[in-house]
Amino acid sequence: MAPAVYNKYPRALFGGSKLETDAKGNVVVAPESRAKINKDVEDFLPTWNKEEHYEPYKFHEYHDPALRANPSFPNLLANAETKNISPKLGTEIKGVQLSQLNDAGRDELALLAHQRGVLVFRDQDFVSKGPQHFVDYVKYFGNPHIHPTSGRPKDVANIHVILSGDTKEDPFSTKTNLVGFHSDVSYELQPTALSFLTVTNLPAGGGGDTVFADSAEAYNRLSPKFKDILENLNAVHSAVEQANFSLVKGGVVRRDPVENVHPIVRTTPLGKKVLFVNKGFTRRIEGLKVEESEALLNFLFDHVAKAHDLQIRANWEKDTVVVFDNRVVNHSAILDFDTTESRLIARSSAQGERPVHNLKDLNKPDENHLFEGPEYLGNKLSDLKLA
Repeated sequence: MAPAVYNKYPRALFGGSKLETDAKGNVVVAPESRAKINKDVEDFLPTWNKEEHYEPYKFHEYHDPALRANPSFPNLLANAETKNISPKLGTEIKGVQLSQLNDAGRDELALLAHQRGVLVFRDQDFVSKGPQHFVDYVKYFGNPHIHPTSGRPKDVANIHVILSGDTKEDPFSTKTNLVGFHSDVSYELQPTALSFLTVTNLPAGGGGDTVFADSAEAYNRLSPKFKDILENLNAVHSAVEQANFSLVKGGVVRRDPVENVHPIVRTTPLGKKVLFVNKGFTRRIEGLKVEESEALLNFLFDHVAKAHDLQIRANWEKDTVVVFDNRVVNHSAILDFDTTESRLIARSSAQGERPVHNLKDLNKPDENHLFEGPEYLGNKLSDLKLA
């Protein structure tokens, strides 16, 4: 039997908060840990229900709202104050209330997020309007994704919530750093595109930024000959380790894990070429031997992680919303805050297109691939001997 695969992470990264089961069988944050969270964001606290289950996503056509946008941004930026975080990646925007944008403004938002990768909006009312408004807003941009393992607000399935910190455990007792660049749910047949992220509970002592890396610039930096090598290669993206980790720590798996094959060089509907691999979920390159695949992927992972000159950090303030295009950036949480304090993030994301290398294949129907190997724990958790 092949060994089950899962990664062990420190409690600080995914939360040391105390949990309990309520009268309806939901796992919720216990009063002792709830007391450490701002009262006005309690509606975003994570819950889990082990009876909640969904079938794997089926293919659907995706039509990018950015393609409808006016490239001069008259509805989005007419009264805005903008500041580039770096020349090629990231823009901070003030004077725009996202919830008040008309449809044309939302189309322009999708286009600007694609062009700039990351948009940081201050003084937003998303949190005060509650979780359901958050999801309703995202629906304009595509089908709001339901995460297979993470916590989610009570009665709102389409928000991914992570409550981290709230522990006295040393997060660096077994690792020297916990930066983990990834593209969200890249294992899905149609991974997420436009994503909306907010930190609803900030550590009082500061820290807890989110770092973003420019996947388009990472591709552009490669030599022409190296690009030729990657041009026709495809890689397997897997949800197995994430599902197993959730099971090991007593969590949920709402949707059985899938593995899907995506092009390493992805072309977005707007014609942008990006390096579409990430250490979080990309496992192997089709057609290469193990050593060849690992050598090539490790180079690409390091290329993204070590190139600080294609990265930015989004600094969190109260009522900040970050809009990013998950197709064109990788990102990671930064665990530099006092982890006895709590950090609560909420994200809602619209599914995008089936990744393609050539736009002639855009919206070509395909099948989602359910993982059927022995590496998935599934109902075999009792047979696993944990260290």
